[in-house]
Amino acid sequence: MIESKIDCKGLSCPQPVLKCKECVDAERPDRIEVIVDNAAALENVSRFLTSQGYVTTTDTIGESIIILADRSEADIRQCHPTPAASPAPPVLSEADDREERIVVFLSQDKIGSGDGELGEKLMQNFLLTLPELGSSLWRIILVNSAIYLSTDEHPCLDSLVRLAENGVEILVCGTCLDFFGQLEAKRVGETTNMLDVVMSFSMASKTIQL
Repeated sequence: MIESKIDCKGLSCPQPVLKCKECVDAERPDRIEVIVDNAAALENVSRFLTSQGYVTTTDTIGESIIILADRSEADIRQCHPTPAASPAPPVLSEADDREERIVVFLSQDKIGSGDGELGEKLMQNFLLTLPELGSSLWRIILVNSAIYLSTDEHPCLDSLVRLAENGVEILVCGTCLDFFGQLEAKRVGETTNMLDVVMSFSMASKTIQL
């Protein structure tokens, strides 16, 4: 069994996820122990490792959070096949089959720099209208003050929830949630990191930025 230990204490986004990705790509370990010290890193690292086929559990020691990730026996055999074994075919996600993938990148909780009340109303109308893009709408990324759109009692929350229920991926910046003290207030979407954001841009066929 190949085991790795990664100390990510004190590292800001996206370094914990990047260190885990580097480890997985280079060593393909069967067990990884990752040490983080904040909730955003915990969620981002756990989600990344889960996407790589690991089953994660967590423990807390003082201010440190220990993420223990193990592969299943089937995953271990796939990662370390015997010479006679044939490689498994790649698994395509739903997004890989789309003819068009539109990413909407929002960096504030209102539209425009004029009247604030008008800007909030415009954002509500914008999100209400996004379903018109149909199945081409792939991801909505929320950074900076746009993370408030995903939180308790925000007027736009219901619109984002409906979009998520219809298959649109909502990615909410973990560093931004932590900065504004809103980690516990998020009610829709996945906590994300800059690696997810960059990869979203690279995979998108079109990006809408506000």
